[in-house]
Amino acid sequence: MRVGIVGYGVYVPRLRIRVEEIAKVWGHDANSYREGLGIEEKSVPSLDEDTATIAVEAARNAMRRAQEVKPSEVGALFVGSESHPYVVKPTAATVAEALGLTPSLTAADTEFACKAATTAVQACLGMVKAGYIRYGISIGADTAQGAPRDALEYTAAAGGAAYVIGAGEGVIAEVEATYSYTQDVPDFWRRDGASYPRHAGRFTGEPAYFEHVINCTKGLLEKTGTSPTDYDYVVFHQPNSKFPLKAARELGFEEKKLHPGLLVNRLGNTYSGSSLIGLAAVLDVASPGERILLTSYGSGAGSDSFSIRVTEAIEAKRELAPPVIYYLDKREYIDYSTYARFRRLFKER
Repeated sequence: MRVGIVGYGVYVPRLRIRVEEIAKVWGHDANSYREGLGIEEKSVPSLDEDTATIAVEAARNAMRRAQEVKPSEVGALFVGSESHPYVVKPTAATVAEALGLTPSLTAADTEFACKAATTAVQACLGMVKAGYIRYGISIGADTAQGAPRDALEYTAAAGGAAYVIGAGEGVIAEVEATYSYTQDVPDFWRRDGASYPRHAGRFTGEPAYFEHVINCTKGLLEKTGTSPTDYDYVVFHQPNSKFPLKAARELGFEEKKLHPGLLVNRLGNTYSGSSLIGLAAVLDVASPGERILLTSYGSGAGSDSFSIRVTEAIEAKRELAPPVIYYLDKREYIDYSTYARFRRLFKER
């Protein structure tokens, strides 16, 4: 019996701010950030958007594609994020209520930096496969924080993706295998009460991102007895454009297999939504029978890898909700003063 993705959906706020606009305020060289990070612009949440509203919109799109799934059949819902609206109060309960799900379900928020939602996908897969639930929903959504003037300000973005997990003929992408790799690495953190995260600069690359993404991917390839040539697409977590490109080269994947899901240059780093929005962009164009390798990354640090095979069921569902390109193209640019107001950078005394 196939177990995997029954429906998927994304949501990205329409507001954008360009790298040049941020650099102008701080007297930075815009070209060095554009070329160094491989980013042109990033998404910005409006005053009435937060992780909960983004999660709801993405999940509604996922449920549109999972047209055969009744709200009463969803037995679990997880929201992975590091920017929940409340420190104490679950986003998952709010999202479940907005989706019209029944109270008879497991709902929880998950947190593991940018891989919180892929861990939740694994939980849903396990619960479905064990027969505990019929369908589960995993959502990765963030309105990422970056301190003014810090390099993170150029990349920390907003957006989310949702996946309905189930079994049977409705599966549009079968999850063939999954593998995880986790270690205690202090590359990125935010203490309780702190407004913005801190990071260890270049340390976030070699001993953190690459150690986990590369070893986790290798672990999945070994577990499944596959090689990079067996996959038509590859998606990695995207803190910038250069990290996933370098990881793909080191692992032996052709660069062209990465590009359909590499969106960070137009979107920024949506944290928990990053790799899953990339996967959605690939599902928007992939054909039945094609295989996708997905590896997420979360600071702290860990990665989850998935081997995914697209099924013929995707053809009937793909057009039931807006594709990723719809949200990438639907944009409105703002200046830094508007950005600062919407991101509440001005603190009241």
